[in-house]
Parts: sequence; structure tokens; C-alpha cells
Amino acid sequence: MQSRQREWIAVVTPSQGSRRKISWDLVRAGCVTLVMLYHSTTVSVEFHPEIEPRTFYFPYQVGASLLLAISAYFACVTIGRGTVFRYWWGRLARLLPAFVAGSVIIFLLTRAYYIEGWYWPTTRDLVEHLLMLWHWAPQRFEFIDVAHWTVPLQLMGFTAAALLYRGRWGHGNRIVWVLWLAVLLPILQWPIRVSDPEPLYRILVDGFGLHRWHMFVAGVAIWLWAIKRRLSDAHFAVLLATCMFAQWLHTFAPNAEGVLVPDVGSSVGVSLGLCVIAFVARGPDWDAVVPQALRRPIQWYAGISYGVYLMHQSLGHMVVRRLQDLGAPTLVQTLGMLVTGVLLGWMLTRMVEQPAYRYLMELHDRFLPVRKPAVTAA
Repeated sequence: MQSRQREWIAVVTPSQGSRRKISWDLVRAGCVTLVMLYHSTTVSVEFHPEIEPRTFYFPYQVGASLLLAISAYFACVTIGRGTVFRYWWGRLARLLPAFVAGSVIIFLLTRAYYIEGWYWPTTRDLVEHLLMLWHWAPQRFEFIDVAHWTVPLQLMGFTAAALLYRGRWGHGNRIVWVLWLAVLLPILQWPIRVSDPEPLYRILVDGFGLHRWHMFVAGVAIWLWAIKRRLSDAHFAVLLATCMFAQWLHTFAPNAEGVLVPDVGSSVGVSLGLCVIAFVARGPDWDAVVPQALRRPIQWYAGISYGVYLMHQSLGHMVVRRLQDLGAPTLVQTLGMLVTGVLLGWMLTRMVEQPAYRYLMELHDRFLPVRKPAVTAA
């Protein structure tokens, strides 16, 4: 059933009887785990200097970027099933209810268990967060949870995919031209981006997420190469390498002396991850190497991963700080954040994401049923 098709859109929940390769669930689960490791061992210390350095340290920004590429890949896989509007409605039904509920829960718990000296979110902050205003002016609008930066980018990406699919530029060779434009335009404007441009320029560039377009391009390119076979090996390699170059440019940031330097480790990690995604898309399933006993836990974890992604960071940092105050070792603190993210993510998935998605898709099908072609007598 189309409404129960399991797919990655940000993160989604697997349905019974889906035949998706276990390799996709493993990659998705791995990416979300990398996100949590980065936020628990690196970002927690950067955001809250009183938190002691971790014994285990993972400093690479890899997981969230790869999730964008996976999201774009499965957008291509699913967009042709049913009407374009149903596809777009389904993506909103997946993303928005859990995002809204998760943001409100984080807001309430952050205030209820406030840590002295930490960020105290106001009701206005919550409203601005739900309106996703931070991409347009991050220096003005606060995040309730910084991990939520991917949500508006995915909404824009899915909307762009629907519009392209409805028009001629989403088909044939034209889509390849669109991909090249989408990856080259941010590269060409990079010197402007790092030269302290006018505020209006930053509002438009950051608001539309130009500096992340290459990850969506990578996902679509993998689909065109692995599934549709519409890109030759050489063309695909050049396009994917260009996306990797764009990711390397994206990581440039000023050091303590004010000199722009790249994050080589994160760039290499994302590049390797894109190669893994391409291999999973075109290669055989990993069922021969994944033990049977691990498959259901992997599928379960992958199925709740959007909820985990939404819920783990801000509240997880609070858990880290509370455990530190109790004298727990840093490894226990990190483990506490991971467990908290999984538990809250599971609750959000079961109580909000799944039932809201089912209700909204049933609502769509009730008012906009799929019309079957009339059968005429011979």
C-alpha cells in the first residue's frame, strides 16, 4: 500500500512487509548515530564550556549531511507513485507533526528542568522556531534545538522536487542540467559568501540553503546512476566529485587567527559516506553479512530515527550536564545522551509521527481519492 510504503524522508517509519534492503536501514541508522555522537561528544562541550571534555571524541560533521542525500535519493524513488500532490502531502505529513510536537516538548522540558546559566527559551522563541525563521536570519532568531536545521531544507527540497516533476525540467536530460546548475551556482558564489556580504544576500542564500544544495544533488545523481542508469559512470563520478568539492568549500570557517580553514575530516567523512550510499543503491543487499538476529533491531532503530534526530540534542545536553553533576564518567554521560535520544525518539514516533501520518494520508485519500480510469465496453 502506497500510504504505508517505508521510505526515508528526513527519517520515516518502516511498514510491515516492506522489502527494502537491510543495507538502507543500516546506513540510515548509522548516520543518525553519527549525528548523536557528534552532538554528544563535540557540540555539547562547544555549547556549554563547563561540560568537561569527552574521553571519546567524535569531531566530524557527517551524519546530517548524508541524511540529506539519502532523503533526496528516496524522494526520487517515491515521487512517481501516485499523484505529485499526494507525494508532497505525504512528505509534509511525515515531517511537520513530529517537528511541531518535538519542538513543543523540548521547549517545555527545557523550561521545566532549567539549568542555571543555560538558554531559557521564551514563548516567542518557540513561535519563531516553529516558523523556521532561523535559516533566514540565524543571528536574530534562536533555535529551540539546533539539530532541526535540516527540516526546512527538506521541505524546500521536496517542494522543488514536486514542482520539477510536474514540469518538463524534471524529466529527460533537462534534470541533469538542473543538477549541474544547482551544484555549480553555490560554488561560484562561495567567494561572495565568505567575504562578509550584505545582510540581504546572506538572508537569501542562507534562507534557501544554497550551501547545502550539493547534498540533494548527490542524492538525485546517485538515483539517476544506480536505478535509472541515465548517467554514465564517468559523468556520475564527475558530478559526485563536484558535490564533494562543494562540501569541502562549505566546511571553511575562520580559525582563532581569523584565517579561513576547511574541516578536512568532515569533508572526507561525507565523501566516503556518499560512496557508501552509491554502493548501497546500486549494489546487492547486505543481508548476507548482517546476522538475522540484528535485523529487527536495526529496522526498529532506523524506523524511529527521525524522532531520535529531532529529540536528542538539547535535552541530551541537559542529561550530560546532570550526569556530570552527579560525578558520572564522561562515557556514561555520552551513553546517557544516546539512550535519552533513542527513548524520546521512540515515544515521538509512536505517539505522534506514525498516527499523524496515517491520519493525514487518510484525510487526503478521503477528499482526494485516486480516480481509476473508466472501463469501457468493447
